[in-house]
Amino acid sequence: MPTDTAQNYLEKIQNSHVYDVAKVTPLDLQINLSKRIKNNVLLKREDMQPVFSFKIRGAYNKMASLSPEALAKGVIAASAGNHAQGVALSAQKLKCRAVIVMPTTTPQIKIDAVKSRGAEVVLFGDSYSDAYAHSLELEKKEGLTFVHPYDDPDVIAGQGTIAMEILKAHPEPIDAIFCCVGGGGLLAGIAAYIKAVRPEIKVIGVEAKDAEAMTLSLKKGERVALDQVGLFADGAAVKQVGEHTFALCQQYVDEMIIVDNDAICAAIKDVFEDTRSILEPAGGLAVAGLKAYAARENLQDKTLVAVASGANMNFDRLRFIAERAEIGEKREAVLAVTIPEKPGAFKSFCRLLGGRNITEFNYRYSDPQNAHIFVGVAVSDPSESAKLVSALQQKGLPTLDLSDNEVAKLHLRHLVGGHAPQAENEKVFRFEFPETPGALMKFLDTMGHDWNISLFHYRNHGADFGRVLVGMQVPPNELTEFSDFLSKLGYPYWDETENPAYKLFLG
Repeated sequence: MPTDTAQNYLEKIQNSHVYDVAKVTPLDLQINLSKRIKNNVLLKREDMQPVFSFKIRGAYNKMASLSPEALAKGVIAASAGNHAQGVALSAQKLKCRAVIVMPTTTPQIKIDAVKSRGAEVVLFGDSYSDAYAHSLELEKKEGLTFVHPYDDPDVIAGQGTIAMEILKAHPEPIDAIFCCVGGGGLLAGIAAYIKAVRPEIKVIGVEAKDAEAMTLSLKKGERVALDQVGLFADGAAVKQVGEHTFALCQQYVDEMIIVDNDAICAAIKDVFEDTRSILEPAGGLAVAGLKAYAARENLQDKTLVAVASGANMNFDRLRFIAERAEIGEKREAVLAVTIPEKPGAFKSFCRLLGGRNITEFNYRYSDPQNAHIFVGVAVSDPSESAKLVSALQQKGLPTLDLSDNEVAKLHLRHLVGGHAPQAENEKVFRFEFPETPGALMKFLDTMGHDWNISLFHYRNHGADFGRVLVGMQVPPNELTEFSDFLSKLGYPYWDETENPAYKLFLG
């Protein structure tokens, strides 16, 4: 069992070599977030490192401590993410060979990023575990030195330099520092330094709820191996924490916080609004944990520091993050509402929503008596959601709050629809609504006719206009009035009634 103490690590951290390649990153005040949660929130900007992650610190500190003979033979690592880039850049700086073993499932963009630093990439297996096992075989076969992503004293000390910079940048009182946790190297290094120098400062680790290896290990008093981990925060998706990191966290970490993916998405948005930078999911973990802790403890006017650990974001995740951020911040209520299936009921329902911004609307005719509507509504906080649900129910409209329903948020919102053979004389049009309050009510008021709305789909995507698909049952003898309505409305529109996709799935 490792026996290193905070004092041992204090010396290691103070004598580290990280600044040959890493930079001292800013500790930035998050003005908007601080104002909203009524605390002084500081962000340690490790997303601004040359490889957009803190991992460069530990990797270089380990490699710079190797003997000339070991460097001459080269190093090897197993990683599909930020550690790979840290090792590759360090090898480039130290002019030594670097072999990075990555799973065959690694995105090409990450493979190219590692190769661009001059490292050799070996693709092996379908998972990190496969790549790790193969890297150990190559280490022995080729006489290379393995650079562990977290469970190595030199790596831990390299990450600990972040704590040293935080205290130099902010010598005034700090109430708590929050760190994301994967294998535990970042948390262990920061905790060891802080408890050696400023033990009154709380050090709190943050994990995703589907990758809580450190939380469970600390509760049990021994390292726990998870059967599987969620991959949304892939930079912190580790099944078992390290021996060194666990021992240090047992001694020096005050608490662990677990957050869900919606909270991570909300944190990424918070940082973007203050910095215009986009963190990767693991990079947003600390901010999400900070917010959860501040809310739980009802903190005000405290100084809280979060480490933004990385910004190697996969671009294709941005849509999911944007969609879930409002729910994570509890600023969107997702509701299922039942209204009478009769002309005018839809307009009456919209009036009950008042001036609230509708973020999404899904409806398809399916029953001659009742209409089931899937709607998203912008709210200021969860209490407003509860009031809205109560107000709708008092008007005789059965309402179910789906804001915490994963099936609804992930799938149903995209699947509301289907064929409606009873929707006779249906005309389907695609519109562009201006993204302004009242655009929907203008549509309904201008319609001024008892045509039954049989299909309605809308989702706010942050553009300056909303794309809306509407089905209306218009008898053949009223097509002239319908044409007049379209002209009077003034919104761009396209007739999709003969669209083959509509006929195949909705008609």
